[in-house]
Amino acid sequence: MNTKAIKEEYRLAHWAGIISERRGSGLSIKAYCKNAGFHSNIYYYWQRKLREAACEELGKAGSEESSITPVSFTEVKLVKSPWNNAHPASTLHSQVSIEAAGVRITAGEEYPADKLAALLRELR
Repeated sequence: MNTKAIKEEYRLAHWAGIISERRGSGLSIKAYCKNAGFHSNIYYYWQRKLREAACEELGKAGSEESSITPVSFTEVKLVKSPWNNAHPASTLHSQVSIEAAGVRITAGEEYPADKLAALLRELR
């Protein structure tokens, strides 16, 4: 790695920290930049540079077939159960929540188990 590349990597890391700090501060970009003592145009410049670098890295990772997971969908249809009208309170306590791959699924007892299994297979 040459000196120019090292310098660019250092600057990207520095600005990634600044952008992360700004997001955690809860301030708007304009207010944060004013408090930090630099113009918001500089912030936006480095934000764009970071995005470009991230896209470049994704492009490199995308060239490896195994690194990308194919996307697929399963149709989910909710069916109203005849027991909902008879025992409305019982459905409130008979639910299952599953969280996988950053997705939360909550299903009641009336949801067919085979459809839930198919949905979980798709998430995997």
